[in-house]
Amino acid sequence: SDAICNFVICNDSSLRNQPIIFNPDFFVEKLRHEKPDVFTELVVSNITRLIDLPGAELAQLMGEEDPKLPGANSTASGFFRSLMSLKRKDKGVVFGSPLTEEGIAQVSQLIEYLHKNLRAEGLFRVPGNSIRQQILKDALNSGTDIDLDSGEFHSNDVATLLKMFLGELPEPLLTHKHFHAHLKIADLTLFDDKGNKTSTPDKERQIEALQLLFLILPAPNRSLLKLLLDLLYQTAKKQDKNKMSAHNLALMFAPHILWPRNVSANDLQENITKLNNGVTFMIKHSQKLFKAPAYIRECARLHYLGSRAYTSKDDLDLLTSSGSKELQPLKSQKRSRLDTCHQEETQQRTEEALKELFRHVRNMPDSAKKKKLIRQFNKHPTALTPGSDVPTSPAPRRTRSRSFSGLIKRKVLGTPVILERKSRDATPEPERVSKENVHLLQKCGSPAHMSQAKLKSSEGRKEESCRRMRAHLLSKDSSSL
Repeated sequence: SDAICNFVICNDSSLRNQPIIFNPDFFVEKLRHEKPDVFTELVVSNITRLIDLPGAELAQLMGEEDPKLPGANSTASGFFRSLMSLKRKDKGVVFGSPLTEEGIAQVSQLIEYLHKNLRAEGLFRVPGNSIRQQILKDALNSGTDIDLDSGEFHSNDVATLLKMFLGELPEPLLTHKHFHAHLKIADLTLFDDKGNKTSTPDKERQIEALQLLFLILPAPNRSLLKLLLDLLYQTAKKQDKNKMSAHNLALMFAPHILWPRNVSANDLQENITKLNNGVTFMIKHSQKLFKAPAYIRECARLHYLGSRAYTSKDDLDLLTSSGSKELQPLKSQKRSRLDTCHQEETQQRTEEALKELFRHVRNMPDSAKKKKLIRQFNKHPTALTPGSDVPTSPAPRRTRSRSFSGLIKRKVLGTPVILERKSRDATPEPERVSKENVHLLQKCGSPAHMSQAKLKSSEGRKEESCRRMRAHLLSKDSSSL
């Protein structure tokens, strides 16, 4: 259920403006399921920042090499291995089988029952009745529903059967490949003012390292581990009744969830205290260990919502305040450069789109719509409006001149003037008309707006004066040419 984005829909108008209940680890779980390689690389890079893992141990943690465990080459371990394999020949659906969702669903019945019966003295230490345990074991293996509240079974029967289930798993609940990492986490201690290691455990770093390590556990192992540690935490809280402290519980469960399979206590002489203390620490701080560190949440969120790639803890500053753990970038200049580059890239794409649009408008045939679009371009700031240096395809040469003299020549002489200009391959420049000529043109009407039919229909002195005026302008323009 931790991997689901929880939200509430309510039709009550008084509650509609309430904030949505959101799982803060949503993007962490999303990244874990959709891109496991990216997720593992992100988490392991932060684990190696906290603990020193040589090449072989790091390869074992990543699953690239088989874990090398203590006592693996001894004769005794070979005997225990063969003995355990014989026991597992009769494995059922739950006991002795690899961890599955079906197995967790069956075992969760035992955990739920024990939550209701935590006051039994010597819980998990006092063995129950073997006959009742076998009946209960067969029922769990067959998948039948069990009524544990009927009074047929005792809480010590159920507690012993839970330890038996964990002990018969093919590998410990915390897996073989994580074994060396847990030994290194137990060695995390504080430093004094001179930089020397002390014997005082560095609890904050241990919690952070366990949070990261639990993130890369297989999903079934992580789910069952959370259920188990919650149960042991609640059991230790009632130690005044059951006489089972966190340390006593760790002595009961460390061989089942952390010790490598098929090894004896002699094989772990140097590390047995570390392992027991490590399980004690997990029980005491179980309520903090299944939350992803804040910087992992931020990296997962940026992976889906931001433009920046995920980063390690070295690039993020986790505030030490316990009240609010918000993120502040350690490398603000680097992030500002990334933001600037992103803005420049967006600006460049915008300018290219405007230039393409401007070229398209320039190549349009002359029309009122084209003039309107060009006026709109001119209203934009110069930073966004393409300048005159924008490479555009050459516009088709116009067949008419915008000058008044060119209009008159085309009306009077027709196409020979155009053909003559084409043969010269010269672009005509607009001729300026004097004020007197403009005054005469206004009197007789603009030739650009007069048709040949109107010219022929002119009579009298008005027609004669217009002809003289045209001849005068023609002679003047011919001499200038």
